Amino acid sequence: MTPFRMLSRASRRLLKPSLPRSHLSAVSTYQPTAKPNYPNTPLIPFDHRHRWIPSYLAHFSGSSSSNKDDNHRVGDDPKPEASWIDVYLPRQARPYAKLARLDKPIGTWLLAWPCMWSITLAASPGYLPDIKMLTLFGCGAVLLRGAGCTVNDLLDRDIDTMVERTKLRPVASGLLTPFEGLCFLGFQLLLGLEILLQLNNYSRVLGASSLLLVFSYPLMKRLTFWPQAYLGLTFNWGALLGWAAVKGSIDPAIVLPLYISGVFWTLVYDTIYAHQDKEDDLKVGVKSTALRFGDSTKEWIAGFGILCISSLALSGYNAEIGWPYYALLAVASGQLAWQIWTVDLSSRIDCNRKFVSNKWFGAIICSGILLGRLSS
Repeated sequence: MTPFRMLSRASRRLLKPSLPRSHLSAVSTYQPTAKPNYPNTPLIPFDHRHRWIPSYLAHFSGSSSSNKDDNHRVGDDPKPEASWIDVYLPRQARPYAKLARLDKPIGTWLLAWPCMWSITLAASPGYLPDIKMLTLFGCGAVLLRGAGCTVNDLLDRDIDTMVERTKLRPVASGLLTPFEGLCFLGFQLLLGLEILLQLNNYSRVLGASSLLLVFSYPLMKRLTFWPQAYLGLTFNWGALLGWAAVKGSIDPAIVLPLYISGVFWTLVYDTIYAHQDKEDDLKVGVKSTALRFGDSTKEWIAGFGILCISSLALSGYNAEIGWPYYALLAVASGQLAWQIWTVDLSSRIDCNRKFVSNKWFGAIICSGILLGRLSS
């Protein structure tokens, strides 16, 4: 064998890659005469074996522990993000805005939708609903929801300090004193009274009677496993009040099924919401339907969902509403079924995601009532 051939064979052995075959399929061998064309793809510098690796393939060569770290970072305990309150409001006003949950408008939507359903259903056939009433009830929903949250935080301030999700609320964390919370509550109720006084006498009495439910609701979690049902009675009072504000009285055949549908709807979304706190609730000693139903939660809320849709259909039938209402009621049924079928009750993030999606359920129902009333 000539010296030249011996030298050539030895050099090939030295340059032979030492990676397993499974890695060779994901990493290309560097060839200076035919460099692959990967536009706009940054390359990792050459290693000691003269191979290049595109950056989008580099993560495949990492260890499994890095993937576990990535999964942990997108887990169920995300760091709280700054809201618009922290960016735009003066420092002195921020605790009050957070006490009223102005940074979390989903509660306002859930309180406002039954009002909007009722006002729209009370419109004359072929006509749009009363815009002034929609505006008044929208503002009232913001104020009443804020007042309800303030009452809740004042009564639950000792419990909130022991629950992970609520320990940073303004009263529980000490940003506001109970007296400051009471003063803010009085301010919200005063503004709410201004709105109530613009309604007819029947609606004034009916609206004022809802305050008993608002003030007593925070106590229910200490007394019964059904505080979500009591919340349903409270949050859907607008289904009665909206019709009365337009008509001057209530029509039980139309309004009561609408109100009952809202109660069952609340039992669905607030039971899902309650699963976020079930571990903390057990430690603290408060009750909820999430604890009452346990592993049977999906069966229970599926039943509530069926009763909700059935009551909405009965209310529309008694109101002699047009066919578009029933078409969109079917769409809303699908949205509610999607929530119940896909919710992961062991994931706080998914429970919150499904809970927040209920604003779209309310919007679909309201759109159906509007189109059905215009076509009737």
